[in-house]
Amino acid sequence: MFKLVSLKAIALCTAAALSAGTVMTAAPAAAHNHKEAAKAQPNAVEAAMSTGVHNTLVAAVKAADLVDTLASPGPFTIFAPTDTAFAKLPEGTVATLVKPENKGTLTGILTYHAVAGEVMAADLIALIEKNGGTATLTTVSGGTLTARLSGSTVVITDAAGRATAVTQTDVDVSNGVIHVTDGVFLPG
Repeated sequence: MFKLVSLKAIALCTAAALSAGTVMTAAPAAAHNHKEAAKAQPNAVEAAMSTGVHNTLVAAVKAADLVDTLASPGPFTIFAPTDTAFAKLPEGTVATLVKPENKGTLTGILTYHAVAGEVMAADLIALIEKNGGTATLTTVSGGTLTARLSGSTVVITDAAGRATAVTQTDVDVSNGVIHVTDGVFLPG
């Protein structure tokens, strides 16, 4: 596991920012006073609820009773799959996962999308470049994700070997940062 001290991007989390289709690139992050910015920013859960494209993720977080955890001070780096990403899973997968009897499995999948600490795009790209083309991230669930660059896009490979692109980066929230993905990570 690595822990990075990172610069914060100057950006308020809005629905437009999360739903924009930009890719993760090595643009430099600008520093700012985090305490003042946090007052105006939603936490990770509030941000996801406001986008209109993370409804499945929000429903899953609620079903797993992770709302309070993901609204806590953190900081966290959240890789947030869109509704379209969840729709790529085999039919019936989400409906099965949100059933009360599958709460443990759902919690494991959701915490596999979170990394302790705040990892901005530029930090992750620098780590990939420093380590010869890949970087390993340890998730809150204890699993690992492998990050690499494909052109200027960060691609995350999960334990199941599924490659997922990061489509929106550095969405600054009061308790960390969100990077939007076009796929769902599976722990194995």
